[in-house]
Amino acid sequence: MPVWTLLALPLAALIAAPLAAVLAAAAAPAAGDAFRHIAATTLPEMLANTGLLALLVGAIAGSAGALTAWLVTACRFPGRRVLDVALLLPMAMPAYVCAYAYAWLLDVAGPVQSALRAATGLRWGQYWFPEIRSLPGAAMMLGMVLYPYVHLLCRTAFEQQGPALLEASRNLGLTLPRSFLRLALPMARPALVGGLALVLMETLADFGTVQHFALRTFTTGLYEAWFGMGDRGAASRLAACLMGLVALLLALEALARGGRRFHPTTTRQPPLRPVALPGWKAAAALLACALPVTLGFLVPAGVLLHLMVEVGDPLSPTRFLPYARNSLVLAGIAGLLAVALAALLAWAARLHPRPTLRAARRIAGLGYAVPGSVIAVGTLVPLGLFDNALDAWMRARFGIGTGLLLSGGIAALVFAYLVRFLAVALASVEAGLARIRPSLREAARSLGAGPGAAIARVEWPLARSSLLGAFLLVFVDTMKELPATLLIRPFDFDTLAVRVHSLASDERLAEASTTALLIVLAGLLPVLLLTRAMRQTGRDG
Repeated sequence: MPVWTLLALPLAALIAAPLAAVLAAAAAPAAGDAFRHIAATTLPEMLANTGLLALLVGAIAGSAGALTAWLVTACRFPGRRVLDVALLLPMAMPAYVCAYAYAWLLDVAGPVQSALRAATGLRWGQYWFPEIRSLPGAAMMLGMVLYPYVHLLCRTAFEQQGPALLEASRNLGLTLPRSFLRLALPMARPALVGGLALVLMETLADFGTVQHFALRTFTTGLYEAWFGMGDRGAASRLAACLMGLVALLLALEALARGGRRFHPTTTRQPPLRPVALPGWKAAAALLACALPVTLGFLVPAGVLLHLMVEVGDPLSPTRFLPYARNSLVLAGIAGLLAVALAALLAWAARLHPRPTLRAARRIAGLGYAVPGSVIAVGTLVPLGLFDNALDAWMRARFGIGTGLLLSGGIAALVFAYLVRFLAVALASVEAGLARIRPSLREAARSLGAGPGAAIARVEWPLARSSLLGAFLLVFVDTMKELPATLLIRPFDFDTLAVRVHSLASDERLAEASTTALLIVLAGLLPVLLLTRAMRQTGRDG
């Protein structure tokens, strides 16, 4: 058996271990009545809220992402080039940060309602105002920061359709909107469904937004079972239910795809020529593209900047530094390990394209489809059992207590990050390797270089940009990750995300602005990298 297989298969098994642990713990006999109580009282509410939230977020993100992708691809209007880049900015805004900003802005004591009462003379209760801390409010927060997933995939699909289809539909008398609804959008269905699948998985994984808006979903219920009831068995069963929802979502995505394939009629075609929009149509297109950017990035970023200038974090720089240091250390370690493991799996599959390695790659990528709270439970349950068994054995044999060696340190947290985000690094590394022709490595082999030397001297330098991109993506995702960090972090070990959550939970939103802005600024790194890659692809095309 090749050494690549010997390394890749145990790695895939290790990544899948937390998911298997959740299922095993959920299948074990219940030790208490906590889960039966949850099933009889709050489980129906969790299921209804989670399902309705996913439905609303899918509708918001799907419509905003597909429409904006079509407008910037097929239409020409003032500000189109700027908006083509700006439409990706909400990717840098975590949903929970967006929720904190809007809660301060639109709450009863916030500046908007205060100004409304001052202008009209009405008191609270004498006028109608939409409740931001509600299920529709949470859906709007999530939809406005997650629509870029749909936008990116649909934009690529529309560009690949070429100009012939659009021109033929126009010659047959179809207007531009009808061409979009009847031809372009149905042909982009695989991209639309794929983007919506990513959006819905992120929705199921969200904790900070729904917790701040006091919505009872599976993620908040899992957190309550773990910390409020202290019942890991109940938490494992809720985690298994959430995994079942994710599996159902993936099955529906595959069913919606139905094995369909949409191919252009030719492999060589000119790029799509945008149609100039006149008058009010151009203004409507500008408004439709500017609205998601404004709601998903400009407004919350402006609120955070204002709060930082007016109030800011009360901690002095010396007391604030540990939060930033903890976040940077965790994100750096997770990023480096994820890139190393992704490179191992990607090159293993490239050198030996065997079914076992392809299976290992799929297993290693399962973590991204599973919420961080589920991975946290799956990480802590087996590690906690191991630590307790080792501590009991050491006390019985040597009279020495070992404590929580694995589950009580940052090793468990880094491992959970790897399980969650290895798929992100793997996708970036594989995309970079796909652009390197195998003939280059074969030429190096023909000149006497071994497999390792050929990779080190030829492919590694060419893949460095994709490796750097993979590191940045995992780095920023780790900086933003909240539920897994809350569940696994050691005592008195807080990160920037935990600091923001703690302040926001105490309704100290103004003081949370400084930390939240740092997370947003870190999130801009992969957005800028993605924008640069898109421009490079456009020039190459």
